[in-house]
Amino acid sequence: MSDTHSNIQNLVDNNPVVLFMKGNRNFPQCGFSATVVQILDELLPEYETINVLADPEIRTGIKSFSNWPTIPQLYIRGEFVGGCDIIKEMYSDGGLQDMLGVEEAEEVDPPNITITAAAIEAIQGVAADQEEGDLRLNISSRFEYGLDLTKAGAKDVIIETNGVRVVMDRGSARRAEGTIIDFEETSTGAGFVISNPNEPASVQQVTPEQLQALMAGNDELMLLDVRTDDEREICTIPGALPFTQELEKKIMDLDRSTGLAFHCHSGGRSQQAAEHFLAQGFTSVFNLAGGIGAWADDIDPDMKRY
Repeated sequence: MSDTHSNIQNLVDNNPVVLFMKGNRNFPQCGFSATVVQILDELLPEYETINVLADPEIRTGIKSFSNWPTIPQLYIRGEFVGGCDIIKEMYSDGGLQDMLGVEEAEEVDPPNITITAAAIEAIQGVAADQEEGDLRLNISSRFEYGLDLTKAGAKDVIIETNGVRVVMDRGSARRAEGTIIDFEETSTGAGFVISNPNEPASVQQVTPEQLQALMAGNDELMLLDVRTDDEREICTIPGALPFTQELEKKIMDLDRSTGLAFHCHSGGRSQQAAEHFLAQGFTSVFNLAGGIGAWADDIDPDMKRY
């Protein structure tokens, strides 16, 4: 057994539930990892996560160790469970709860959901080209939405509205009361629009000029750089602090009115980080739209790019 496989074996043996993922429980860095974290958070108060992005050997080694090509990967009491799709399926049919040995969550009252006529027409158009299935509404703990046509699981909450059967896992159902599903066509395209009165306050998107003004007018505003060390070697925004686990712990001890601004290369990773701290109760949270690339375009044209 290689040293890397030995290290992985130790992690699997010493943690009842361990998830190899991109990012960590507080800051998932891919959608599949975030989905599995959402499911586990519904079921467990504690479990271990291993950030494969922080260790290239673990990232490569876990795939050969499990003989599984993708991340995330879940182990329960030393047994490999699978990746995101398998975990979602097991959660829906109750198999994951059984494997974890957790009691059934309390019953959830079916939420009231509205589907507009335009949305119904769009759903019927998609359904006509697919096998029979129900409309699945996913609402993550971060209020990220997903719509799909699928069969209901044994543990799903099922409602019918305007002739459409909607299925949800229990976590989604708890967050769905009053949700409206619409479909809009604009000059730039068409798509579903979901409005939910239960959503928390959203992250404020700022331009480079707006961020510069915020920094000049508020000495207590923290600008946090969530990029990797290698990226920071190339270029940085003056005053930005590297977002480390140690700094994250310190931030959690701050007053929730403290201003937090996040940036990365193009705005995606920093948006995830900002949403996490918004969910922790911080009320003044900003994301630099376009990331450091936009800063170079608008503020510092001499900055190195990558």
